[in-house]
Amino acid sequence: MTELRNIERELFRFRRRLILAAAVVVLSFALLIGRWVWLQVVRHRQFSTQAQDNRIALVPIPPQRGLILDRNGIILANNYAAYTLEITPSKVKGTLQDTIDALKAIVPITPFDERRFNNLLGQSRRFQSLPILNKLSDDEVARFVAQRFRFPGVNVRARLFRNYPLGALGCHLLGYIGRINQAEQQRIDDSDDASNYLGTDHIGKLGVEQAYETQLHGITGYEEVEVNAVGRPVRKIKTVAATPGQNLVLGVDIRLQKLIEDLYGKRRGACVAIDPRNGEVLSFVSMPTFDPNLFVDGIDQVNWDALNTSPDRPLLNRVLRGTFPPGSTYKPYLATGALTDGIRTAQWSFHDPGFFMFAGHRFRDDVPGGHGIVDMHKAIQVSCDVYFYMVAHDWGVDGMAKWTQQFGFGQATGIDLKGEAKGVLPSREWKRKAFRSPAQQRWYPGDTISLGIGQGYNSFTPLQMATALSTLANQGTRYEPRVVRAIEDMGTRRFTPVVAPVAQRIDLNPAYWQVVHGGMMAVNQTGGTAAEAFKGAPYTTAGKTGTAQVFSVGQNQTYDAKDIAHHLRDHALYVVYAPADNPVIALAMIVENAGFGGVAAAPIARKALDYHLLGLYPTDEEIEKISGAKPQPVQFAYAGEREGVPIIPGAKPPPVPATSAPAGAASGTASGVAAMGAAGVAAKPAPAPAAASSARAQPTAFDAEAVGNYPRTACTGGLRAPLFTRFGARPDVSDESEGVRL
Repeated sequence: MTELRNIERELFRFRRRLILAAAVVVLSFALLIGRWVWLQVVRHRQFSTQAQDNRIALVPIPPQRGLILDRNGIILANNYAAYTLEITPSKVKGTLQDTIDALKAIVPITPFDERRFNNLLGQSRRFQSLPILNKLSDDEVARFVAQRFRFPGVNVRARLFRNYPLGALGCHLLGYIGRINQAEQQRIDDSDDASNYLGTDHIGKLGVEQAYETQLHGITGYEEVEVNAVGRPVRKIKTVAATPGQNLVLGVDIRLQKLIEDLYGKRRGACVAIDPRNGEVLSFVSMPTFDPNLFVDGIDQVNWDALNTSPDRPLLNRVLRGTFPPGSTYKPYLATGALTDGIRTAQWSFHDPGFFMFAGHRFRDDVPGGHGIVDMHKAIQVSCDVYFYMVAHDWGVDGMAKWTQQFGFGQATGIDLKGEAKGVLPSREWKRKAFRSPAQQRWYPGDTISLGIGQGYNSFTPLQMATALSTLANQGTRYEPRVVRAIEDMGTRRFTPVVAPVAQRIDLNPAYWQVVHGGMMAVNQTGGTAAEAFKGAPYTTAGKTGTAQVFSVGQNQTYDAKDIAHHLRDHALYVVYAPADNPVIALAMIVENAGFGGVAAAPIARKALDYHLLGLYPTDEEIEKISGAKPQPVQFAYAGEREGVPIIPGAKPPPVPATSAPAGAASGTASGVAAMGAAGVAAKPAPAPAAASSARAQPTAFDAEAVGNYPRTACTGGLRAPLFTRFGARPDVSDESEGVRL
């Protein structure tokens, strides 16, 4: 039987299949076109960037850290370039120790280098590049490069090193930089400045380096580099140069700083000198010192243990964080307050028996038989304890605290450094907050008596003592001290002055000030407690000696330094400003466990003032006689055009050794000044002593505008203008708020 085909039905099926196939094809093409539009149009920018990133790498260019200079242009901190051998732990094949052992056959890696590397390894992330060997020679670089294929994850890197050319000199002021640890990295990542620290391994840790980190660091640049499939650079596409960090000019005279440190020798203590006219810090001495270069790339355990366990505590910044009883240096401030509040008059006097009895307790004077008839002038001159015992008793603790607080005691001075301690200015309110027991919180009348001579609960930093003295020297204007004098803008090449703001103006009666001022002048004259140290001085001074007890002596005991352990002996203190009627320097110092301030501290101050006011620098023999140690030589280098630093306003030229000393000077002879050449320290030209005058001296103006417009030409030596000095070329160079009470 023959089956007839249904042509119509087959054509229908065929058309249906054709339409279905066409729909599938059209839909597929629509999907492809849509996907193309999505990738090439809608998300073009995103995928283009990703593709570019696969081909282009951004390499950060760390900026050069700014220089730190003293007020005369002497280099305190600079940078130099060198090669380092660095290991990235995450890229190393095998163990780190096997890699280090293999490297030893090529370059000299010492146990010290290994200890430092392991210390850094514990503080860093595994993907960070860590130095195993610094300052490679060209020969060592060549030997490693020839064997580089054997050491994946190991590379030679050229980078800048921070250098402190004067070593330990001024270390507590300058501080140091160190490698960024994990806590610091986290803090940077959480900040708005994270991108600026890409490629940066170091950050300021202490001192000026820490306080002015933002200015010193600069702005990171970058390179756009084309890379191949394995990430190797092929060519540079674009470079955005890094902006170097700003240069800092400190108010410190580093030659004065060295002199004071040499005069301390191996003794512990602190000394701060301030210009009372503007709050500039002229010296910032904390003894003993340490070498900040040890910390730049991570200090090894041996050196760290030596510094950290030393009984002399060289890492303690005594100026900022050491707190001490002020002793009798506290008396002038109490005297001005007693006159102001009507507790005493200048003429009031009494016969001093050598002790003050209160509630059956005998408060003794240093002179058993007393000082005879004593008024306020004599009380300051001979440092009569009994007089000020009586003042404290009659005045009360809160009255004393309210007055002396105005001078900056018991509070942060506002200096442009971090980590400052507040010290303790006792009052009833302070004691209630400081102690938990109700019995301890109560203020007893006997607590007040010893405050009159700077003992008891009184505890202040040397910086507070210097700030208070400068306030007294300029008759009541208290500045917030500043260690940085000016900042050089790297764009305009001009210096911007850093002005110390006025913290407080004390309503101080000039007549009362004259009474205290006269007593302090008498301290350094015949009959005064520091007369011997200032015998023959061709300038006038106003000072006050002090002796602070480390422990209390019993009623029936006699203090004898020979029978007491050295660390329990009295501290020696001394404060002085000069010239007396026209002060340009106020100096406060403490020599720990040295005894009487007029014997141990005042001679140091005398030599410092001879240099600052007269340009006289003592001989090595004179320094050794005071300090008991021979000074170490140091070579000063001046910043010049080679470092790209313009002329610093107000800078003094490299001093010329004097041939003779002014008549009447007790030190700084021609031979002494000439001897400074070997030590790299020269004296300033000796001006005539300032005449006694009631007029206030004005500080030298910092003419930043003039410096900014000053011609930048090669240094040839000599002066081009009265305020400007040319510098020679640099030689090649390869927290607790209360502080620590001592």
